[in-house]
Amino acid sequence: MAGVSGLKFVAVVFGVLLAGSSLASDWLLSLNGERTQGSLLRGQVAPGVSVALAGKPVRTTEEGYFAIGFGRDAALAQTLELKKGEERQQVPVILDKREYNIQRVEGVPQRTVDPPPEAVLKRIRAEVAAIKKARASDSDLQAFLSDFQWPLTGRISGVYGSQRVYNGKPGTPHYGVDVARPTGTVVVAPADAVVTLVQDDNYYSGGTLIMDHGYGVSSTMIHLSEVLVKPGQTVKQGEPVAKVGATGRATGPHLDWRLNWYAERLDPVTIVPPMEE
Repeated sequence: MAGVSGLKFVAVVFGVLLAGSSLASDWLLSLNGERTQGSLLRGQVAPGVSVALAGKPVRTTEEGYFAIGFGRDAALAQTLELKKGEERQQVPVILDKREYNIQRVEGVPQRTVDPPPEAVLKRIRAEVAAIKKARASDSDLQAFLSDFQWPLTGRISGVYGSQRVYNGKPGTPHYGVDVARPTGTVVVAPADAVVTLVQDDNYYSGGTLIMDHGYGVSSTMIHLSEVLVKPGQTVKQGEPVAKVGATGRATGPHLDWRLNWYAERLDPVTIVPPMEE
C-alpha cells in the first residue's frame, strides 16, 4: 500500500497475552512510535478487528491500519481494546513519563498575565473554534502512515511541553516545536495532505495553516508571513506551502509546527528523524 513501505512496525507479542488462544494468530497487532507522553503511534490489526482507546472507537483502514495519540500529560497506563465478533481482548500500552522545561517568572506586570478584554476574547473564541473544526477532520487520507519530514531545518528555539509560570499562575504549555529561520524562509509539507484551514492574522498564532494527513492526524503551522496554498488544496510531501514569519504573538521569526490527533496535541519531534545540520 502506498505510504506504508517506509513504516517499520514493532509487533506486540500476543503469544504472551493470549497463550493457548487462536486469537494470537487472528489478532495480529503492531505498533510503531515512541511510547511516551506526547507521542503519535501508528499500528495495524487484522481486518475485521475493531480498536478502541479509553472506551472510544478508533478508525481503521480496510487493511487495519490506525493512529492513536497521547497528549502532554496523558496517563502512563493506557489500554487498547480489541474486538472481533463477540470476543474482546485488552492490550496494555505503557507510556514513558516526560520531564518538561518549566520556568517560573515573578514580578511580571499583572496586566500582561490577565486575560485580554471581552472584545478581543470574542475574536479569539471564533479563531479557536475554526481551528478546532479543522483539527476534527476525519478524512480517509492515509498519508498519516508515511515517513514525515521536517518542514524546514534550522535552530530549534522552542520545544514541546515547555511552560512558564507568571507570578505563580501557570501559562499555557507550548504545544509545538519552534524552528528559528529568517522571515520568508520557505516551509514545506511534512507529508501529503489536504489543506483544511488558512487564517491570515490570528490574534495569537498570526498566519496559520492546518493540513489534514488523514484519520485524525493533522499538522498546524503558525506565525507565518505568507501562506502559499488554499483550503481544499491537495499538497505533496516537500511541496512549498508557506513562509516563515513573526506574526501573531511572536518575539522573532520562526516556524511553530504542531501535530494533532484530533484534539490531542502531540510532539512533532516524535515522528521525524533527527534534524540534519
